[in-house]
Amino acid sequence: MNVVSYGGGVQSTSLLVLAARREISPRTFLFANVGSDSEDPATLDYISRVALPYARAHGLTLHVLERTTRRHEVETLWGRLMRHGSRSLPIPVRMSNGAPGRRSCTTDFKIRVIGRWLRQNGASPARPADVSVGISLDEIARASNRRSEPYERIRYPLLDLGLRRSDCQAIIARAGLEIPPKSACWFCPLKPLGSWAELKRDRGELFDRACLLEDTLNARRSLLGKDPVFLTRTGRPLAHAVSRAQDELPLDLGCDSGWCMT
Repeated sequence: MNVVSYGGGVQSTSLLVLAARREISPRTFLFANVGSDSEDPATLDYISRVALPYARAHGLTLHVLERTTRRHEVETLWGRLMRHGSRSLPIPVRMSNGAPGRRSCTTDFKIRVIGRWLRQNGASPARPADVSVGISLDEIARASNRRSEPYERIRYPLLDLGLRRSDCQAIIARAGLEIPPKSACWFCPLKPLGSWAELKRDRGELFDRACLLEDTLNARRSLLGKDPVFLTRTGRPLAHAVSRAQDELPLDLGCDSGWCMT
């Protein structure tokens, strides 16, 4: 079995183009959707409008997968965070010193969802699947942090080809496709202040929901006698952090620790 873990961003979309050109061997792409209420709407729009039609036109299969419970109900990351009485904190919220907390969101809603599909379709420790991940040369440090499960062998075709993010963008553009937006949950705490400011400016309803999420998490933590957590590394509530950042130039425009998928 030979598949690509597709994140909907630049690097994995370049793998889609390379597969269409038969420059890499996988013909199956797996996108683990953390939820229509959780994935960035721009990513879901790109996959529906661009990636899926392109895959079909070139004989590739792009599966959109979801996390399901033992009751066969779809669970989303937003749903887990906002469930009444939940104490779950799977996203890397920032502590008061700005450091990110531990997270399980990528493992639970991405890696395990794809892993379940692989096992259901024949992957095993005796016959592991080759799983290509879209990590490019300029983010090679992320490759060493990706743990392999017993039923998979992780491959890095962009590293093998010596390609950087800019090369991936050029590959997509030459195929006549739009460059996809960054792929991540719209409320991801790894989002830099510049991206939060853009969200507030361009998609205010999502920004307001992110503020609601932060307030909800901290209301629960207050009842438990725990310190507050934040969606930015500033140690301030999101609304205040972004308002202050907009008055202080330059904005932080880079992701300081990498997006969960590419």
